[in-house]
Amino acid sequence: MQSLSYDRARDVDHAIELARQPGAKFIGGGTNLLDLYKSGIERPLRLVDVSRLALSAIEELPDGGLSIGAMASNTAAANHPLVRQRYRLLSEALLNGASTQLRNMATVGGNLLQRTRCYYFTDPAFKHCNKREPGSGCDALDGHQRIHAILGASEHCIATNPSDMSVALAALDAVVHLQGPDGARQVSIHDFHRLPEDRPQDDTVIQPGELIVAVQLPPSPFSRHAHYLKVRDRASYAFALVSVAAAVDLDGDTVRDARIVLGGVAHKPWRAVEAENLLRGQALDALDDAALARIGEAAVAGARPYPHNAFKVTLAPRAVARALVIATGIATGMTGGKA
Repeated sequence: MQSLSYDRARDVDHAIELARQPGAKFIGGGTNLLDLYKSGIERPLRLVDVSRLALSAIEELPDGGLSIGAMASNTAAANHPLVRQRYRLLSEALLNGASTQLRNMATVGGNLLQRTRCYYFTDPAFKHCNKREPGSGCDALDGHQRIHAILGASEHCIATNPSDMSVALAALDAVVHLQGPDGARQVSIHDFHRLPEDRPQDDTVIQPGELIVAVQLPPSPFSRHAHYLKVRDRASYAFALVSVAAAVDLDGDTVRDARIVLGGVAHKPWRAVEAENLLRGQALDALDDAALARIGEAAVAGARPYPHNAFKVTLAPRAVARALVIATGIATGMTGGKA
Protein backbone atom coordinates (compact mmCIF):
# COMPACT_ATOMS: atom_id res chain seq x y z
CA MET A 1 0.00 0.00 0.00
CA GLN A 2 1.38 3.42 -0.95
CA SER A 3 2.03 5.72 1.99
CA LEU A 4 0.50 9.19 1.96
CA SER A 5 1.70 12.22 3.92
CA TYR A 6 -0.48 15.14 4.99
CA ASP A 7 0.43 18.75 5.74
CA ARG A 8 -1.82 21.68 6.58
CA ALA A 9 -0.62 24.94 5.04
CA ARG A 10 -0.44 27.97 7.33
CA ASP A 11 -0.55 30.53 4.53
CA VAL A 12 -0.09 30.77 0.77
CA ASP A 13 3.70 30.95 0.91
CA HIS A 14 3.81 27.90 3.18
CA ALA A 15 1.50 26.01 0.81
CA ILE A 16 3.74 26.77 -2.16
CA GLU A 17 6.82 25.68 -0.20
CA LEU A 18 5.17 22.39 0.79
CA ALA A 19 4.13 21.79 -2.82
CA ARG A 20 7.79 21.72 -3.89
CA GLN A 21 8.08 18.23 -2.44
CA PRO A 22 7.82 15.33 -4.95
CA GLY A 23 4.31 13.97 -5.45
CA ALA A 24 2.60 16.85 -3.62
CA LYS A 25 -0.99 17.80 -4.43
CA PHE A 26 -3.09 20.64 -3.07
CA ILE A 27 -6.41 19.61 -1.53
CA GLY A 28 -9.31 21.91 -0.70
CA GLY A 29 -12.80 20.43 -0.65
CA GLY A 30 -11.48 17.19 -2.14
CA THR A 31 -14.68 16.38 -4.04
CA ASN A 32 -12.77 15.42 -7.20
CA LEU A 33 -9.28 14.51 -5.98
CA LEU A 34 -10.42 11.99 -3.38
CA ASP A 35 -12.59 10.12 -5.89
CA LEU A 36 -9.67 9.87 -8.29
CA TYR A 37 -7.32 8.84 -5.49
CA LYS A 38 -9.61 6.02 -4.37
CA SER A 39 -9.83 4.67 -7.91
CA GLY A 40 -6.06 4.89 -8.39
CA ILE A 41 -6.18 7.57 -11.10
CA GLU A 42 -4.43 10.20 -8.98
CA ARG A 43 -1.44 8.95 -6.96
CA PRO A 44 -0.26 11.79 -4.72
CA LEU A 45 2.52 11.11 -2.22
CA ARG A 46 1.71 14.16 -0.12
CA LEU A 47 -1.48 16.14 0.39
CA VAL A 48 -1.12 19.85 1.10
CA ASP A 49 -4.34 21.02 2.77
CA VAL A 50 -5.19 24.57 1.68
CA SER A 51 -8.79 24.52 2.90
CA ARG A 52 -8.08 26.78 5.88
CA LEU A 53 -6.17 29.47 4.01
CA ALA A 54 -7.65 32.95 4.14
CA LEU A 55 -8.83 32.76 0.53
CA SER A 56 -12.59 32.51 0.89
CA ALA A 57 -13.56 36.20 0.77
CA ILE A 58 -15.93 37.48 -1.90
CA GLU A 59 -15.34 41.21 -2.28
CA GLU A 60 -16.34 44.08 -4.53
CA LEU A 61 -13.43 45.63 -6.42
CA PRO A 62 -12.91 49.40 -6.79
CA ASP A 63 -13.89 49.27 -10.49
CA GLY A 64 -17.20 47.56 -9.68
CA GLY A 65 -15.96 44.06 -10.46
CA LEU A 66 -15.80 41.17 -8.03
CA SER A 67 -13.04 39.06 -6.48
CA ILE A 68 -13.95 35.52 -5.42
CA GLY A 69 -11.40 33.74 -3.24
CA ALA A 70 -10.33 30.31 -4.43
CA MET A 71 -11.44 28.68 -1.17
CA ALA A 72 -14.96 30.13 -1.34
CA SER A 73 -17.40 27.25 -1.52
CA ASN A 74 -19.61 26.87 -4.56
CA THR A 75 -22.60 27.47 -2.28
CA ALA A 76 -21.16 30.71 -0.91
CA ALA A 77 -20.36 31.97 -4.42
CA ALA A 78 -23.75 31.03 -5.86
CA ASN A 79 -25.70 32.69 -3.06
CA HIS A 80 -23.62 35.82 -2.53
CA PRO A 81 -25.82 38.91 -3.03
CA LEU A 82 -23.42 40.58 -5.49
CA VAL A 83 -23.10 37.40 -7.55
CA ARG A 84 -26.86 36.98 -7.72
CA GLN A 85 -27.37 40.66 -8.55
CA ARG A 86 -24.57 41.33 -11.05
CA TYR A 87 -23.47 37.88 -12.26
CA ARG A 88 -26.63 35.80 -12.32
CA LEU A 89 -25.10 33.61 -15.03
CA LEU A 90 -22.48 32.39 -12.53
CA SER A 91 -25.05 31.80 -9.82
CA GLU A 92 -27.24 29.76 -12.18
CA ALA A 93 -24.29 27.67 -13.38
CA LEU A 94 -23.14 26.87 -9.84
CA LEU A 95 -26.63 25.92 -8.70
CA ASN A 96 -26.95 23.62 -11.72
CA GLY A 97 -23.51 22.13 -11.18
CA ALA A 98 -23.94 19.77 -8.26
CA SER A 99 -26.04 18.67 -5.31
CA THR A 100 -26.27 20.90 -2.26
CA GLN A 101 -23.93 18.63 -0.29
CA LEU A 102 -21.24 18.80 -2.98
CA ARG A 103 -21.63 22.58 -3.43
CA ASN A 104 -21.09 23.02 0.30
CA MET A 105 -17.71 21.25 0.06
CA ALA A 106 -16.48 22.12 -3.44
CA THR A 107 -14.37 25.25 -3.81
CA VAL A 108 -14.16 27.75 -6.65
CA GLY A 109 -10.48 26.94 -7.19
CA GLY A 110 -11.11 23.21 -7.14
CA ASN A 111 -14.01 23.55 -9.58
CA LEU A 112 -11.65 25.15 -12.10
CA LEU A 113 -9.32 22.16 -11.81
CA GLN A 114 -11.87 19.37 -12.20
CA ARG A 115 -10.62 16.44 -14.22
CA THR A 116 -12.79 15.08 -17.01
CA ARG A 117 -15.61 12.63 -16.26
CA CYS A 118 -14.72 10.46 -19.28
CA TYR A 119 -15.37 6.89 -18.16
CA TYR A 120 -12.29 5.70 -20.06
CA PHE A 121 -10.23 8.04 -17.87
CA THR A 122 -11.90 7.42 -14.51
CA ASP A 123 -12.05 3.61 -14.80
CA PRO A 124 -8.58 2.01 -14.70
CA ALA A 125 -10.05 -1.16 -16.22
CA PHE A 126 -9.68 0.64 -19.55
CA LYS A 127 -5.99 0.43 -20.33
CA HIS A 128 -5.68 3.05 -23.06
CA CYS A 129 -6.08 6.65 -21.93
CA ASN A 130 -3.61 9.31 -23.00
CA LYS A 131 -4.87 11.62 -20.26
CA ARG A 132 -4.09 9.02 -17.59
CA GLU A 133 -1.06 7.33 -19.22
CA PRO A 134 0.39 9.56 -21.98
CA GLY A 135 1.14 7.61 -25.13
CA SER A 136 -1.13 4.67 -24.29
CA GLY A 137 -3.91 5.55 -26.76
CA CYS A 138 -7.58 6.50 -26.37
CA ASP A 139 -10.20 3.79 -25.83
CA ALA A 140 -12.97 6.36 -26.30
CA LEU A 141 -12.22 6.69 -30.01
CA ASP A 142 -13.63 3.23 -30.68
CA GLY A 143 -15.83 3.11 -27.61
CA HIS A 144 -19.08 4.72 -26.50
CA GLN A 145 -18.76 8.46 -27.10
CA ARG A 146 -22.13 9.78 -25.91
CA ILE A 147 -20.62 12.26 -23.44
CA HIS A 148 -17.58 13.15 -25.52
CA ALA A 149 -16.41 16.16 -27.50
CA ILE A 150 -17.58 17.32 -30.92
CA LEU A 151 -15.36 20.43 -31.00
CA GLY A 152 -11.66 20.97 -30.46
CA ALA A 153 -10.80 17.29 -29.93
CA SER A 154 -7.75 15.49 -31.29
CA GLU A 155 -6.81 11.93 -32.15
CA HIS A 156 -5.23 11.77 -28.69
CA CYS A 157 -8.30 12.67 -26.62
CA ILE A 158 -12.00 13.42 -27.09
CA ALA A 159 -12.89 14.08 -23.43
CA THR A 160 -14.91 17.08 -22.28
CA ASN A 161 -14.48 19.56 -19.45
CA PRO A 162 -17.15 18.87 -16.79
CA SER A 163 -17.31 22.27 -15.06
CA ASP A 164 -20.54 24.26 -15.28
CA MET A 165 -18.94 27.14 -13.40
CA SER A 166 -16.14 27.49 -15.95
CA VAL A 167 -18.63 27.90 -18.79
CA ALA A 168 -20.24 30.86 -17.02
CA LEU A 169 -16.84 32.33 -16.10
CA ALA A 170 -15.84 32.21 -19.77
CA ALA A 171 -18.95 34.19 -20.71
CA LEU A 172 -18.08 36.73 -18.00
CA ASP A 173 -14.43 37.16 -19.09
CA ALA A 174 -13.07 36.08 -15.71
CA VAL A 175 -9.38 36.23 -14.81
CA VAL A 176 -7.72 33.49 -12.75
CA HIS A 177 -5.12 34.69 -10.22
CA LEU A 178 -2.28 32.27 -9.51
CA GLN A 179 0.63 32.26 -7.12
CA GLY A 180 3.56 29.87 -7.34
CA PRO A 181 7.30 29.39 -6.97
CA ASP A 182 7.96 32.05 -9.63
CA GLY A 183 5.58 34.58 -8.14
CA ALA A 184 2.07 35.77 -9.00
CA ARG A 185 0.46 35.86 -12.43
CA GLN A 186 -2.96 36.31 -14.00
CA VAL A 187 -4.48 34.15 -16.72
CA SER A 188 -7.63 34.88 -18.70
CA ILE A 189 -10.24 32.16 -18.26
CA HIS A 190 -10.20 31.78 -22.06
CA ASP A 191 -6.55 30.70 -21.87
CA PHE A 192 -6.68 28.77 -18.60
CA HIS A 193 -8.06 25.47 -19.93
CA ARG A 194 -6.32 23.72 -22.83
CA LEU A 195 -7.50 21.82 -25.87
CA PRO A 196 -6.03 18.29 -25.86
CA GLU A 197 -3.79 18.49 -28.96
CA ASP A 198 -0.95 16.03 -28.31
CA ARG A 199 -0.82 16.69 -24.52
CA PRO A 200 -4.27 15.75 -23.16
CA GLN A 201 -2.76 15.04 -19.74
CA ASP A 202 -2.45 18.81 -19.25
CA ASP A 203 -5.97 20.10 -18.63
CA THR A 204 -4.88 23.66 -17.85
CA VAL A 205 -1.89 25.97 -18.16
CA ILE A 206 -1.27 25.88 -14.41
CA GLN A 207 2.38 25.15 -13.58
CA PRO A 208 3.69 22.72 -10.93
CA GLY A 209 3.37 24.23 -7.47
CA GLU A 210 1.04 27.02 -8.56
CA LEU A 211 -2.02 27.68 -6.44
CA ILE A 212 -5.21 29.41 -7.56
CA VAL A 213 -5.78 32.23 -5.07
CA ALA A 214 -8.76 34.04 -6.60
CA VAL A 215 -11.00 34.53 -9.59
CA GLN A 216 -11.79 38.10 -10.57
CA LEU A 217 -14.77 39.22 -12.61
CA PRO A 218 -14.74 42.55 -14.46
CA PRO A 219 -17.81 44.80 -14.31
CA SER A 220 -20.39 43.09 -16.47
CA PRO A 221 -22.97 44.52 -18.87
CA PHE A 222 -24.76 41.14 -18.82
CA SER A 223 -26.43 41.29 -15.41
CA ARG A 224 -30.02 41.56 -16.68
CA HIS A 225 -30.16 39.46 -19.83
CA ALA A 226 -28.37 36.19 -19.22
CA HIS A 227 -29.21 32.52 -18.77
CA TYR A 228 -27.36 29.27 -18.10
CA LEU A 229 -29.08 26.30 -19.73
CA LYS A 230 -27.97 22.77 -18.89
CA VAL A 231 -29.22 19.78 -20.88
CA ARG A 232 -28.63 16.46 -19.15
CA ASP A 233 -30.01 12.95 -18.99
CA ARG A 234 -31.86 13.59 -15.73
CA ALA A 235 -32.88 16.69 -13.82
CA SER A 236 -31.08 15.62 -10.65
CA TYR A 237 -27.30 15.91 -10.30
CA ALA A 238 -25.75 14.95 -13.64
CA PHE A 239 -23.09 16.29 -15.97
CA ALA A 240 -24.11 18.28 -19.03
CA LEU A 241 -24.55 16.66 -22.40
CA VAL A 242 -24.67 20.24 -23.67
CA SER A 243 -24.80 23.47 -21.71
CA VAL A 244 -25.00 27.09 -22.83
CA ALA A 245 -24.07 30.31 -21.09
CA ALA A 246 -25.89 32.99 -23.08
CA ALA A 247 -25.73 36.70 -22.27
CA VAL A 248 -26.66 39.85 -24.16
CA ASP A 249 -26.21 43.55 -23.57
CA LEU A 250 -29.05 45.54 -25.08
CA ASP A 251 -29.18 49.08 -26.41
CA GLY A 252 -32.92 49.52 -26.36
CA ASP A 253 -34.14 46.56 -28.43
CA THR A 254 -30.86 46.00 -30.25
CA VAL A 255 -28.11 43.60 -29.21
CA ARG A 256 -25.02 45.70 -28.46
CA ASP A 257 -22.83 42.83 -27.28
CA ALA A 258 -23.19 39.11 -26.63
CA ARG A 259 -21.51 36.07 -25.14
CA ILE A 260 -22.30 32.49 -26.10
CA VAL A 261 -20.23 29.74 -24.47
CA LEU A 262 -20.91 26.01 -24.71
CA GLY A 263 -20.15 23.29 -22.20
CA GLY A 264 -20.19 19.52 -22.64
CA VAL A 265 -18.87 19.74 -26.20
CA ALA A 266 -15.11 20.30 -25.86
CA HIS A 267 -12.05 19.87 -23.68
CA LYS A 268 -12.61 23.44 -22.42
CA PRO A 269 -15.51 25.90 -22.32
CA TRP A 270 -16.17 26.62 -26.00
CA ARG A 271 -16.75 30.27 -26.84
CA ALA A 272 -18.85 30.54 -29.99
CA VAL A 273 -17.35 33.72 -31.43
CA GLU A 274 -18.96 33.34 -34.87
CA ALA A 275 -22.40 32.97 -33.26
CA GLU A 276 -21.77 36.07 -31.13
CA ASN A 277 -20.86 38.04 -34.23
CA LEU A 278 -24.14 37.05 -35.90
CA LEU A 279 -26.07 38.19 -32.83
CA ARG A 280 -24.44 41.60 -32.38
CA GLY A 281 -26.40 44.41 -34.00
CA GLN A 282 -29.58 42.35 -34.31
CA ALA A 283 -32.89 43.86 -33.32
CA LEU A 284 -34.82 41.63 -30.93
CA ASP A 285 -37.84 41.52 -33.24
CA ALA A 286 -35.54 40.14 -35.97
CA LEU A 287 -34.60 37.13 -33.86
CA ASP A 288 -37.14 34.76 -35.35
CA ASP A 289 -36.79 30.99 -35.61
CA ALA A 290 -34.63 31.21 -38.73
CA ALA A 291 -32.24 33.76 -37.21
CA LEU A 292 -31.88 31.77 -34.00
CA ALA A 293 -31.25 28.62 -36.02
CA ARG A 294 -28.43 30.33 -37.93
CA ILE A 295 -26.87 31.57 -34.70
CA GLY A 296 -27.13 28.11 -33.14
CA GLU A 297 -25.61 26.41 -36.17
CA ALA A 298 -22.73 28.90 -36.15
CA ALA A 299 -22.00 27.88 -32.55
CA VAL A 300 -21.08 24.35 -33.68
CA ALA A 301 -19.37 25.21 -36.95
CA GLY A 302 -16.59 22.73 -37.62
CA ALA A 303 -18.00 20.07 -35.31
CA ARG A 304 -16.56 16.57 -35.73
CA PRO A 305 -18.98 14.16 -34.05
CA TYR A 306 -18.53 10.46 -33.39
CA PRO A 307 -21.19 7.77 -33.88
CA HIS A 308 -22.69 8.04 -30.38
CA ASN A 309 -22.57 11.82 -29.90
CA ALA A 310 -23.70 13.09 -33.30
CA PHE A 311 -26.96 14.15 -31.62
CA LYS A 312 -25.02 17.02 -30.01
CA VAL A 313 -24.65 18.69 -33.42
CA THR A 314 -28.44 19.10 -33.43
CA LEU A 315 -28.95 19.52 -29.69
CA ALA A 316 -26.40 22.30 -29.17
CA PRO A 317 -27.89 24.78 -31.69
CA ARG A 318 -31.34 24.24 -30.20
CA ALA A 319 -29.93 24.78 -26.70
CA VAL A 320 -28.29 28.03 -27.87
CA ALA A 321 -31.61 29.23 -29.30
CA ARG A 322 -33.51 28.33 -26.14
CA ALA A 323 -30.94 30.01 -23.88
CA LEU A 324 -31.14 33.19 -25.94
CA VAL A 325 -34.92 33.19 -25.80
CA ILE A 326 -34.82 32.96 -22.00
CA ALA A 327 -32.05 35.54 -21.69
CA THR A 328 -33.79 38.13 -23.87
CA GLY A 329 -37.44 37.28 -23.17
CA ILE A 330 -38.35 37.11 -26.85
CA ALA A 331 -41.04 34.74 -28.13
CA THR A 332 -40.59 32.30 -31.02
CA GLY A 333 -42.39 29.22 -32.26
CA MET A 334 -39.26 27.05 -32.38
CA THR A 335 -38.41 27.38 -28.72
CA GLY A 336 -41.86 27.06 -27.23
CA GLY A 337 -42.78 30.67 -26.59
CA LYS A 338 -41.71 33.45 -24.32
CA ALA A 339 -39.86 32.41 -21.15
